[in-house]
Amino acid sequence: MRNGSLWKAVPSVLTTANLFCGFYGIIAALREDFYQAAIAILVAVVFDGLDGKVARLTKTTSNFGVEYDSLADLLSFGVAPSLILYLWALEPVGRFGWIAAFIFLICGALRLARFNVQVGQSSSFHFTGLPIPAAAGMVASLILLGKNFIAFSEPQPVVILGVACGLAFLMISNIKYRSFKNLRLRGRHHNWLILMIIPIFALILKPELLVSVVFGVYIVSGPVEQVVAHHRLMRESRAH
Repeated sequence: MRNGSLWKAVPSVLTTANLFCGFYGIIAALREDFYQAAIAILVAVVFDGLDGKVARLTKTTSNFGVEYDSLADLLSFGVAPSLILYLWALEPVGRFGWIAAFIFLICGALRLARFNVQVGQSSSFHFTGLPIPAAAGMVASLILLGKNFIAFSEPQPVVILGVACGLAFLMISNIKYRSFKNLRLRGRHHNWLILMIIPIFALILKPELLVSVVFGVYIVSGPVEQVVAHHRLMRESRAH
């Protein structure tokens, strides 16, 4: 009985760790330590992925867990990145900066609300709209690039403003993104190949660049797959 209760608590503990990372990210941003703030957001992404995975593996998913996870996500991937965006790059453009940061926040909140409504109704293979952890991860990865690459050391407010609004639009869009929840390695040679390639690239590239590439590829993958699927349907309709 005690073991069962312990397993039920593990996902909530991981969600709490996610929440703590988001809170620490805000504190670091207020201190203008944006590198540490970015690291905190990325660690929160890891905890966010683990809590759901552990809940499914231990069959301890619950409505409480879904709601708690969303509240933690709103802080870690909505409030924290919005504040970081504004203090790091958008403050020089005045009202346009804080409006763009707020747009990122409100679109993230709408994305989470839509996800909660669609739990159990939509396909587990895809998300509708860019997941908010991916959007926050992209923001964090841009800061990491600035720490190690001179070309990104000084954020361009207008460019970052465009990035913030673009990520916000993708979050509330109807574009499908792969969830990878049902990913199975057994008998899937290409998945094993991916796992072998990633460490190789990690050795060749700097970790900061690798993180940015991973988030960037995932963000672009949704629109690209949508366009490819649309063209395929067009060809099939013409063939008939």
